Amino acid sequence: MKKQSKGLLVALLAIVGAVGVFAGAEKAVAHHAFAAEFDATQPIDVKGTVTKAKWVNPHSWLWFDAKNADGSVTNWSVEFGAPNALAARGLDKNTLKVGDEVNVKGYRSKNGGPFGYSVIVALADGRVFQTGGAQDAPGAIAAKTATEQAIAAEAAAKN
Repeated sequence: MKKQSKGLLVALLAIVGAVGVFAGAEKAVAHHAFAAEFDATQPIDVKGTVTKAKWVNPHSWLWFDAKNADGSVTNWSVEFGAPNALAARGLDKNTLKVGDEVNVKGYRSKNGGPFGYSVIVALADGRVFQTGGAQDAPGAIAAKTATEQAIAAEAAAKN
């Protein structure tokens, strides 16, 4: 191979490598940590009726109407994990339907509105699912334990 051809090949490989690094960096910057949007000091425990669900990457979303103490209704939205992670736990788009009753436990968004990060969702039929997957979320390991405890309590109540 000629010396000039080798130089062009090295330059081309450097450009291709740089493009790959920057393309990956864009995705990494676009994805956020729990602490960027949610407040670990503001736990939520909200019951309501499902109005909408979106099973999209990188995070699925659930919307539900919750009755307030004064009788008014607030539409909440909560972030779930990725659809494939939820499916691995037995939760998919066929599990939650519009009109289903849910109890969501998690954390409120930093903006203080009716938005949050769901750690656990319990259905009216007693099934409980871990919905959050952020590694920096408070109690990420505790969420799995709480889910397992809720499932064990459900099984014990049936016996």
